[in-house]
Amino acid sequence: MPTTVHAYGVHEAGKPLVPVTVERRDVGPHDVRLDILYCGICHSDMNYVDGTFGPTAVSPLVPGHEIVGRVTETGSEVSRHRVGDLVGIGCMVNSCRVCENCRAGQEQYCRQGSTLVFGAPDPVEPGAHTQGGYSGAIVAPEDFVVRVPESLDPAAAAPLLCAGITVYSPLKRFGARPGTRVAVVGLGGLGHLGVKTAKAMGAEVTVLSQSGGKREAAAALGADHYAVTGDGSAFTELAGTFDIILNTVSAPVSLTDYLGMLRLHGTLVNVGVTTEPMPVDVFALLQNGRSFVGSLFGGIAETQEMLDFAAEHGITADIELIGAQDINTAYERILASDVRYRFVIDGATFAEPRRA
Repeated sequence: MPTTVHAYGVHEAGKPLVPVTVERRDVGPHDVRLDILYCGICHSDMNYVDGTFGPTAVSPLVPGHEIVGRVTETGSEVSRHRVGDLVGIGCMVNSCRVCENCRAGQEQYCRQGSTLVFGAPDPVEPGAHTQGGYSGAIVAPEDFVVRVPESLDPAAAAPLLCAGITVYSPLKRFGARPGTRVAVVGLGGLGHLGVKTAKAMGAEVTVLSQSGGKREAAAALGADHYAVTGDGSAFTELAGTFDIILNTVSAPVSLTDYLGMLRLHGTLVNVGVTTEPMPVDVFALLQNGRSFVGSLFGGIAETQEMLDFAAEHGITADIELIGAQDINTAYERILASDVRYRFVIDGATFAEPRRA
């Protein structure tokens, strides 16, 4: 029989999250069930909750896609995970498995559409929708569950399941390594992990920020340089400087200004999500043979690779641990840029949610 678990979700876009219950399906032959220890709060969760990404697909909608937990049950055919394993689930819990992109290990770009961890029709359970990590437990196919190294702090590792892989994937793809100059635009949940990851890859790292207020924080994270872009002078002073610019800001920026900071054949990578348009000046691309690309999160194999890299280099997120009853306050603080750098929910606080 399905299991009822406590969770936090919304019944209508734009409303506060409230205590709810959701049903988790029986563990099938290829499934694993895990009790959720920690779940990070990503800005994209907020976009779904407030309706920015469209109307709520299901009621209640339980967000959360940076999940770390312990396996409590495995299906009869499961070979990758055992009861007691520390594991993680990120942005997706299924894909078609057979299209060109899936076969290339890029399930996030599944031609039929990957199954997001919340708010998506569940192909394993027709008629049902997936529900995310703001909950006490979850069931998912073993192929979309990754191993979290025991050497990592599980709470601080939770944001790696989205923010960590989102910065790791393009830095690896575009060749961050010793001798490479990388700029990170913004120093939030994505940006601070971008700095840590690029440094671990051996790159020379500069943080680009609107003001000087995060200079000391950037240095503490390992950044080699810091430049203020608010007055525009940095775009002239650092013209033609960087091999890779990682834009982590979830708001429109002047792409032309940042493209001008790229060296020969440099790449501006957009990982921050905004629904507002950002015009691209074609001549800014043509000059110096520059590229402007977007990058989603990574595939499952690459996510595992990222976690192993994080364990090797001691990379985790800088977090503030909260109880489930504080999720709405955390959302407000994120909008006010009042967090360094990621909120993580203690999964134990879902067990007996406080009723509004």
